[in-house]
Amino acid sequence: MARRISGKNKAAGARKAIAARGDFKPTREDILKFITENPDLSGKREIAKAFNLKGDDRVWLKDLLRDLQDEGLLTKERKRLSRAGALPHVSVLDIYSRDSDGGLLARPSEWNDKFGEAPVVSLSAPRGGKGPVAGVGDRVLAKTFATDGEGAISYTGRIIKLLARRVDATLGVLRKLDDGSFRIEPVERRQPELTVDSDALNNAKPGDLVEVEQVSAGSYGLPRGKVLQVLGSLSSEKAVSMIAIHAHDIPHIFPPEVLTEADAIKHATLDGREDFRDLPLITIDPADAKDHDDAVHAEPDPDEKNPGGVIATVAIADVSAYVRTGTALDREALKRGNSVYFPDRVVPMLPERISNDLCSLKEKVDRPALAVRMTFAADGRKIRHSFHRIMMRSWAKLAYVQAQAAIDGKPDDATAPILDTVLKPLWDAYEVLKRGRDARQPLELDLPERKILLKPDGTVEQVIVPERLDAHKLIEEFMIQANVAAAETLEAKKQALVYRVHDTPSMAKQESLREFLATLGMSLARGAAMKPSQFNGILAQVRGQDNEGLVNEVVLRSQSQAIYSPENLGHFGLNLRRYAHFTSPIRRYADLIVHRALISALGLGKDGITRAEEERLEEIGELISMTERRAMAAERDTVDRLIAAFLAEQVDSTFAARISGVTKSGLFVQLPQYGADGFIPISTLGDDYYHFDEAARALFGERSGKGFQLADHVEVKLVEVAPLAGAMRFEMLTEPKPMPGSKKSFHKSKGRTSRSRASQPRGRSRR
Repeated sequence: MARRISGKNKAAGARKAIAARGDFKPTREDILKFITENPDLSGKREIAKAFNLKGDDRVWLKDLLRDLQDEGLLTKERKRLSRAGALPHVSVLDIYSRDSDGGLLARPSEWNDKFGEAPVVSLSAPRGGKGPVAGVGDRVLAKTFATDGEGAISYTGRIIKLLARRVDATLGVLRKLDDGSFRIEPVERRQPELTVDSDALNNAKPGDLVEVEQVSAGSYGLPRGKVLQVLGSLSSEKAVSMIAIHAHDIPHIFPPEVLTEADAIKHATLDGREDFRDLPLITIDPADAKDHDDAVHAEPDPDEKNPGGVIATVAIADVSAYVRTGTALDREALKRGNSVYFPDRVVPMLPERISNDLCSLKEKVDRPALAVRMTFAADGRKIRHSFHRIMMRSWAKLAYVQAQAAIDGKPDDATAPILDTVLKPLWDAYEVLKRGRDARQPLELDLPERKILLKPDGTVEQVIVPERLDAHKLIEEFMIQANVAAAETLEAKKQALVYRVHDTPSMAKQESLREFLATLGMSLARGAAMKPSQFNGILAQVRGQDNEGLVNEVVLRSQSQAIYSPENLGHFGLNLRRYAHFTSPIRRYADLIVHRALISALGLGKDGITRAEEERLEEIGELISMTERRAMAAERDTVDRLIAAFLAEQVDSTFAARISGVTKSGLFVQLPQYGADGFIPISTLGDDYYHFDEAARALFGERSGKGFQLADHVEVKLVEVAPLAGAMRFEMLTEPKPMPGSKKSFHKSKGRTSRSRASQPRGRSRR
C-alpha cells in the first residue's frame, strides 16, 4: 500500500509542478518520466488525472501517447503503458550476485536482446523480516520500481514469492579422453567443464547425460565433480527431453508430500451433484491421449421458438473437487503452471493418480465434472447457457480420426452404435456453431503443426503434418464457446477471475506491418481499433500468390502474445470480448482457477476460490504466463535437438528450405520437411555489401540490389551440426533475387536499416 500512496503523491507533485509554471500541458519528457516512476498509474485515465487534463486536452494526450508508441518509446499491455524495454511491475527474476553491502542483485529471467543488456534489479529484504528469504541462484517473483536511471542499478524490487531454490547440480555429457580420463561437457555454455575421477562416475558411461555436482575447485586445471545420477544416453529422446527440463528449470519430480496427498484422495460421490450419467457424453481426443478432461454432447433444441437451434453440452473434469486451495497438491500445481509435452513423455501438472485416474473421463466410469449447457440459434448466436456440477459417465472414448471416419461413412465397432444418435447430432451442431464463427470473423491463420514420430529406441523416425479434420475443428469450437460462457458468467456475477487475454497488436507492430505491406503495394488502415477481419482481408488478397507465405508469416509476427490476467482486454485473435480458459484443468492451472471461481459464484460447493486467491490473481497470472512460455521454449528446444541429432549424419547434404527470419547478422532458415531451424551467417552470402532492411524483412546487396527476403523458398547445404545445442549452420545455394526498390527503401528507412559487411568473421547462431 505504501508504494501506491507514494505513486499518488508523485502524481500530485507532477500536477503542482506544472501548475506552478503556468503550463497545463505536460511535455513528452514529463509524460515519459511519470510513466517510468508510476507503473501502477500508467493508464491513459490516470495520466490525464495526474496532469489535470480535461476536454480537448485528453484528445491531445491520446494522440501524444499514440505517437510515443509509434516511435517505439512506449509499449502498451493490459491498458497500462510502460517505457519500451521496461520491466513489468511484477516480474520473474533470477538472483545472480550480491552488491558490496550484501544486497541481492537480480536480472529478469526472460529478456528481449533488442532492448540491450538486461536491467539489474536491487532486491530489498522482506518487510518486517517476514516473507520469502532468497539467495544467489534463486528465482523469485518480485515487484519492481524504476530508479532515477543513474548508475548500474535500473530498478529496486521487493520479493513477493520464492519460485525455485538454487540447484547446485549441473547437467552435462560424460566424455572419455584419449588418456583414459573423464570429463563433463556441460549442456549450458556458461557452465565450466569438470573432470571426474573414475570412482565418482556412479555407473555412468561415456555418452551418458548426467547430473553432476562440483566437489572442488582444484588448485590447477579444471574443477572436479562427481556424478549424482545418470539421466540416460544421448542416443535416446529421453535424455534429450531431460536436457530441456533441466535447462528451463521445469519441476519434474513430485515431492513426497504431494504424492502422499494424491494417494489419500477418495473418489467424489453424487452428493451435491446433478446426475448426468444418462446423457451420452463422449470424449474425442488424439489417439495417444492418456488423460481425457473434456466430453461433448449435442441435440436439436426442442423449443419451437428456436427452429434449427441446438443444445450443446461440454463437460469438464472437476479437478477442483480433488485439488483444494492451499494444499501441497495445489502449491505444486501452481509451481508447474501447466503440463509440458515432449515427443515421448509428458511432465504433468498433477500426479498421475489425479490426471490419469480420478479426473480422467474414462469410458463407462463415473466421474465428477463441471458442465455447461449452451443453447444456440440456427445462425450460431448463443441464446443462453447454464453451469452444472455433475456426475457423468462417458459413453465412448474416440480418437479424432476414428470419429471423422464414422462421419465419412466408415464406422467401426465403437462408432457404429452411436453414429446416428450421438455423432451426427454433434456434427449438425458444429455446422450451427460454425455459422457463428464465420460471422465473428476470428483471425484465420492456418499454421500447420508438425509431429515427431519416434522409433522404439527413442530416435526420430519421421516428421509429419497431421491432417486437420472437422473433428478437430468441432472440439475446438465447442471448447471456445464453453470458455466464453465461463467468462460471461463470472463477469455477470462480478466474480474475480483470470482471463485469457490476447491484446491488439501494439502501435509499433502495426506501423512495422504497415511499412512492410507498403513494399508490396498493399495498405493497412491506420487506427487503434484494429479488427481480425482487417488482417483476414490482407491474407485473402495474397491467397494463392507467390508471397502468400511471406504475408502470413509477417501478419503472425505482428500479433501480441496471449497471456493470463485478472484484467479483461478481450481476445483479439478469436475476436471475443471476454474469454477465460475453462476446459483443461488437468493440464492448466488457469482453468483450475476458473473452476473454483464458478463454484464460488454459483454456490456449487465449499471448495471454490478463496479471498486470498482473489487477492493474488495478478501474481498468479504472471506466474502461469511465465510457465506457459517456459513450456513452449522447452518443447521447441527438444524438437530442435532431436532434429539436429537426426540430421547430424547428413552434413554436406542439400535441402529445400524457407527463410524464417532475417537479421543484420544473417538468415534463419527452416526445413519444411522437418520443421527444423538453422542459421546462415551473412559472411557466407557472397562478396557484396549487404544491408538489412527491417521494413521489407530482407537482406540485399548494395552493388547488385539483389538479396533474400522472409519466406523465400531457397536451397541450402548443411555444413555444421551441434546436436547438444540443437543448432545447425547452413550455406546458401540459391542465387539472390532482384529486390525492386531495395536501395530506395534503404535510404528512406534511416534508423531502421543497418548495414553488415560480408567480410565479418564466420559464426554460428541459434534462434
